[in-house]
Amino acid sequence: MNKKTEKLGNMDVKILILKMALPAMISMIVQALYNIVDSIFVARISEKALTALSLAFPIQMIIVSIFVGLGVGVNSYISRKLGEGKKDEAINTAEHGLLIGIAIWSLLAISSFILPKFFFKLFTDDPVIIKYSVQYTRIVMLFSFGSILTEVCMNILRATGDMISSMKIQLLGALINIILDPIFIFGFLFIPALGVTGAAIATVIGQLCAMAFALTLVLKNKKGLELDFSKFKYSLNITKEIFRVGVPAIFMQLLGSFMLTGLNLILAGISSTSVAVFGAYFKLQSFIYMPVFGLNQGMMPVVGYNYGAKKYDRVASAVKYSVIYAAVIMLFGFILFQLFPRPLLALFNSSEQMYEIGVVCLRTISYGFIFSAGGIVLSTLFQALGKGSISLFLSFARQIIFLLPLAFVFSRIMGVQGVWLAFPISEILSLFIAIFFTFKVFKGMGEGSFVKKKYA
Repeated sequence: MNKKTEKLGNMDVKILILKMALPAMISMIVQALYNIVDSIFVARISEKALTALSLAFPIQMIIVSIFVGLGVGVNSYISRKLGEGKKDEAINTAEHGLLIGIAIWSLLAISSFILPKFFFKLFTDDPVIIKYSVQYTRIVMLFSFGSILTEVCMNILRATGDMISSMKIQLLGALINIILDPIFIFGFLFIPALGVTGAAIATVIGQLCAMAFALTLVLKNKKGLELDFSKFKYSLNITKEIFRVGVPAIFMQLLGSFMLTGLNLILAGISSTSVAVFGAYFKLQSFIYMPVFGLNQGMMPVVGYNYGAKKYDRVASAVKYSVIYAAVIMLFGFILFQLFPRPLLALFNSSEQMYEIGVVCLRTISYGFIFSAGGIVLSTLFQALGKGSISLFLSFARQIIFLLPLAFVFSRIMGVQGVWLAFPISEILSLFIAIFFTFKVFKGMGEGSFVKKKYA
């Protein structure tokens, strides 16, 4: 076993989590930056263009959910196999992940010609908003193989403890997107101003460049998992294991898309400006949540490896320190949203009506940030342990059982402010459920478990 893998089972956990997570956190912050840059530049076109991107975001999240879920399944099984000392199975799992990613992309490419226009007509009859939304979404879907294969490659590297390469991949894609956004949106030299279409083109070019770099690192990796497709053997069991964790993770992410769609429907019934405000909020909150997701990427191989090696006390320590680090990040986000809502909204060329709605939005929703820190980390714990169905249930409870019904009912009582209030309440309720399942799982780990050692 190489040094990168050995550290997962030996290094001081609180230092290991930071060492594993910091590269991913940095790359996720840049990822959040490029997500928000699209909206900042597009907002300069018009409020309708910003609304179009807000409506397109749920479909983007569907694509994200698929490649993130597949990556989680691959990462979880590889790290567990490495913990068990079964490197050949880990290599075969990585090869399965790449081939499954290509198959999934073909389905997305076909649906790109059917889904977008039908979807956006559910929200608006404004032809300009529909046109912008369809243009952006169709390009992103058609070239989604870039993002899917990139995510699989990054999770292959993460599962072996190589977080630096994953960071480099994400940084490359994000920086290329950020540089190309204003060029393709507003035009430069021989490139005409393409508006919303230009934003989509910049996005996919960044993704394709990241994919090329990621494939190079994975296929020529001599220090981690040495892939060799000439020796590839299809395994139904490996496919099942990838999807056993991956499918719940996909559906967990899809719930986010369903939640956004439902909230956009509720908000569209109030005003189109409310939809634009929510879209702006969602891009802003990514600066707070993305580092936590990066933290989770660092935690997952640590938990998976030590669970496979039956070092349950290290699993518990990894969870404890990850929750602490996540809570600190979310506290910073809460303070930022409370003190500076107007400057944050100013990034989107906001009208006075957007300020009026948006300031209340940012301040109210941010009360749930600290509570969500624990819920996010615990959900990732279950994915790393191969218990993806629990993660799926937690996400379903938070977004579907709690958030959407509360938002609908409160909107009828308090208007748009009621929608914002539903967020912190749903975070608190879902955290209690996550804590219940966490204690239940640790109690079932056996004599070596943290719970047995500390509380027997």
